[in-house]
Amino acid sequence: MRQLMKVAAVVSASSLALAACGSGTSKESSASSASAGATSASASGSASESASASGSESMSSSAPAGNSDLKVGMAYDVGGRGDQSFNDAAAAGMDKAKAELGIETKDATAVNGENEAAREERLNQLVDAGYTNIIAVGFAYAASVGKVAKENPDVHFAIIDDASDASKGDNVAQLTFAEQEGSFLVGAAAALTTKEDHIGFVGGVNVPLIVKFEAGYEAGAKAVNPDIKIDSTYLTQPPDFSGFGDPAKGKTAAEGMFQGGADVVYHAAGGSGAGVFTAAKAAKGWAIGVDSDQAKTAEAGVQDVILTSMLKKVDVAVYDYLSKAAAGSPVSGNVIYDLKADGVGYSTTGDHLSADIIAKLDDYKAKIISGEITVPDTK
Repeated sequence: MRQLMKVAAVVSASSLALAACGSGTSKESSASSASAGATSASASGSASESASASGSESMSSSAPAGNSDLKVGMAYDVGGRGDQSFNDAAAAGMDKAKAELGIETKDATAVNGENEAAREERLNQLVDAGYTNIIAVGFAYAASVGKVAKENPDVHFAIIDDASDASKGDNVAQLTFAEQEGSFLVGAAAALTTKEDHIGFVGGVNVPLIVKFEAGYEAGAKAVNPDIKIDSTYLTQPPDFSGFGDPAKGKTAAEGMFQGGADVVYHAAGGSGAGVFTAAKAAKGWAIGVDSDQAKTAEAGVQDVILTSMLKKVDVAVYDYLSKAAAGSPVSGNVIYDLKADGVGYSTTGDHLSADIIAKLDDYKAKIISGEITVPDTK
């Protein structure tokens, strides 16, 4: 049946219905950021489809003037373009490659509550349409990438935030990050900023990947003040992944923390983080963003309450992967983007961090890179 679909796709690819599309993430708890043989990335470069749970979908494509033969399909996590965080960072890397390398691109986005078959079918549709490099944004795609990549050895795949055996393959690049290292730095920033010695953390869904953010944040804060009080909550538990795309839940959780005495709250909750920013604004407190520099991407009315953001440079990873593919050197295996590779970090937009705080954070950064400080990635 799949072979028949492929023949049909070749005949009718030009007539595909294309519709323009948009961290909130539909996640599963199989993430792992390290595997045997993993390498630390050299950070080169800068930093729709609507799919129903039954698998019906539409996609948007774009072909710029250029000389690259690459056709790149990006399968986003829930929220897609416009989430102001995780998905947008991936899109930025692809857009940079499109502008500089002349690649053809297609967007394909997931929806809350979809099943594994829908993700698998999304990847297969990109294969059928002739896309040479397919990037899956988020570890929810792990099993689907592993299966579809094995069935299509001539197509190159990349998956962001997964290094598990489920997605591993000779034609699969597993692009992962040391989120705990960047989170350590913003945890230290929170502890150096709080006036109440009381801070908070809001995670989208309680899965191992997001626990890395929490563990690093807590370690950084306690490196500054071992007695600091840290509130922590997760918006949903798997298999409910709506916690990555529910600003109302994010707002409620952060409101409780601010009302309880916290004055700085860090979120690792995708699109739900917008609610954390709203709560911080109302409480006259501070919020810490994630993935992108959210003091630049969040709604204008809340940008001034974002103390800093933990930068997870997904754009760097995506551009790096595509530039190497365009040069004829496709990447496979696990590539880790850590502090040493400039794959994670923190932002200073808004000048809310004093020169003294920045100096202390940079000292912590140097100690992490040198190995003097080992940041935990679990609780």
